[in-house]
Amino acid sequence: MPRPVVLVAEELAPSALEVLSTEFEVRTVDGADRGALLPALAGVDAVIVRSATHIDAEALAAADRLKVVARAGVGLDNVDVPAATARGVLVVNAPTSNIVSAAEHAVALLLAVARRVPQATASLKSGEWKRSRFTGVEVTDKTMGVVGLGRIGVLVAQRMSAFGVRLLAYDPYVPAARAAQIGVRLVPLDELLRESDFISIHLPKTPETVGLIGERELALCKPGVIIVNAARGGLLDEHALAQALKEGRVGGAGVDVYATEPCTDSPLFAFDNVVATPHLGASTAEAQDKAGLAVARSVRLALQGEFVPDAVNVQAGGVVAEEVRPGLPLADKLGRVFTALAGGVASQLTVEVRGEIAAYDVSVLQLSALKGVFADVVEEPVTFVNAPLHAAERGIELGLMTSPDSPDYRNLVTLRGTLATGEQVSVSGTLSGPRHVEKLTEVDGFDVDVLPVAHMAFLRYDDRPGVVGIVGRVLGDAGVNIAGMQVSRRTAGGEALMVLTVDSAIPSAALAEIAENVGATSARTVDLTEQ
Repeated sequence: MPRPVVLVAEELAPSALEVLSTEFEVRTVDGADRGALLPALAGVDAVIVRSATHIDAEALAAADRLKVVARAGVGLDNVDVPAATARGVLVVNAPTSNIVSAAEHAVALLLAVARRVPQATASLKSGEWKRSRFTGVEVTDKTMGVVGLGRIGVLVAQRMSAFGVRLLAYDPYVPAARAAQIGVRLVPLDELLRESDFISIHLPKTPETVGLIGERELALCKPGVIIVNAARGGLLDEHALAQALKEGRVGGAGVDVYATEPCTDSPLFAFDNVVATPHLGASTAEAQDKAGLAVARSVRLALQGEFVPDAVNVQAGGVVAEEVRPGLPLADKLGRVFTALAGGVASQLTVEVRGEIAAYDVSVLQLSALKGVFADVVEEPVTFVNAPLHAAERGIELGLMTSPDSPDYRNLVTLRGTLATGEQVSVSGTLSGPRHVEKLTEVDGFDVDVLPVAHMAFLRYDDRPGVVGIVGRVLGDAGVNIAGMQVSRRTAGGEALMVLTVDSAIPSAALAEIAENVGATSARTVDLTEQ
């Protein structure tokens, strides 16, 4: 079979290209050239971009086979995430790849402004020796305000604490106890502005944060305050900052990001006490390498149909607890077994998670189960992105139930659903031992203990002698070797469930012959081979 195609639209670290080329056909294109990008997207399975390539609705429409868009960096301003989601395309980024580089750059800007390093360098290189012109200010014993205490903000706070500063922070989404653990006092934004000698901004760009620090906020600041923005352009009003610098109310600024980029003409560039860089926060060899490797791994997981932790448009996206992660393949298999047993799509489906893992966020298990439910129902590949879309299109009522109580197993996952006919179907499974061995433990109320292997069959019939012999004879005549057989019943002579594991697929004629000879009320096969 042809290898999946990955289109690299911008420069990527050699280590990342090496990872990709081992499993995929790698093509390249200049993503900033729209005329070259659109035709290049046809027939590709994944596209990797940085900041110059725009993947919008038009680009997505041109990518007839696209499964994943990967941004080798943090921001996603250049990717139409809602449009990608509507098409079932996974969107991933590298959220932690550049956090150290970004934090270090913010600190570098702050120190460069405080000690006037670039200005002094330019003066000396022009043949001047004028030390008195470049008197700076110390950082020690001053108050440092961090606007946004996310991952980068925390790193900045930790590094600045080594300078002996008093740390304040504004972040309405961070508990005060968490801030206190790293030696930071949370305060309202206005208080931070009034008390800080240095301010560094580390917020995401959202409708709520654009223009967060403007004319009013700058008027609240201490005279001579030094402000750094190495987060996102537009959070700090550049024109208001220029006016404050002109009036001498702000002592200096370090700016790495701009409302419109690329930016080669800004009123800020006219001020000697402004250190400006062209969006270099992630521009280190280490950050580029980390970002490239991170998205290469995400692309590989996505094209293998696995869960991608860095997916931004998956309903259960984010960090999956290590205790939960081993259950993802099991939940997927339970979904495929459920659909095979049901013989169609349920109108209502609930995923029940019991035991120790119920203490964690297990919504990803529901998503994985849903992915399995549709794996053998629809023609196109089912992903963690489009599985919920398939459910919504069919009007399936979804539920997730968790409970720490699991009397018989350490952890138990159950899919329980109702068909349009009112019939109830259920299947349960668990992971056994340190190797996380997958086992089916229950089917429609019958207790079983079966490994979910590639080829399985489920027979429902009235318990009576001779059934095992009939099954063995028919499968033997068909050349199908039985690997395992288990019969579960509630009472002798009552309804029984036989679960067969076999080494190859059971021909439909052989299954029909078995069902007729044993009087089966239901005879279903399940194919769990990799898709």
